[in-house]
Amino acid sequence: MDIRKYSIGQFAKLINRSEQTLRNWDKSGKLKPTYVDEATGYRYYTDEQLWIYNGEKIKDKAIIGYCRVSSQKQKSALERQEDNLKQYMYAKSYQFSIISDIGSGINYQNKSLNKLMQMVLNDEVSKIVVLYKDRLVRFGFELIKNICSFKGISVEVIDNTERTNEEEIIEDLIQIITIFSCR
Repeated sequence: MDIRKYSIGQFAKLINRSEQTLRNWDKSGKLKPTYVDEATGYRYYTDEQLWIYNGEKIKDKAIIGYCRVSSQKQKSALERQEDNLKQYMYAKSYQFSIISDIGSGINYQNKSLNKLMQMVLNDEVSKIVVLYKDRLVRFGFELIKNICSFKGISVEVIDNTERTNEEEIIEDLIQIITIFSCR
């Protein structure tokens, strides 16, 4: 099922409001667009938002917290990660489920990651929440985020601490060396 996206002008006409009203609602948080193009800043709204605005009942979708560590030795780190994610989502008043994996961030065959992606493709998810973006996957985060965006799903990263290119490269190299040394 493809999600139709409406420009701000199209959506304003559908709900009989002005574009400025939609901009004000976005700013105040009353009605945020599902997707904002990073390059142009254009706002896009979906059929789901139209149904909600019109008071129609829609299928409930899950908010999923995803946690991952690389090895069994890090099981206590996984538990801390799950606790931190739960505290954050309780504070946000989310109704959520947690999915966890133990496996490499460059292994796209992780059972729970594939379960999550299947849920995304089946339109069963409204939001994915991760503590750090590399907890979802080590490489390819932007690709997964874009796929989710096409499906009208947001990916929320709790800790957006920016790292320098050198720090990211060092972390990636350590991850690759660790994976190959374990084999």
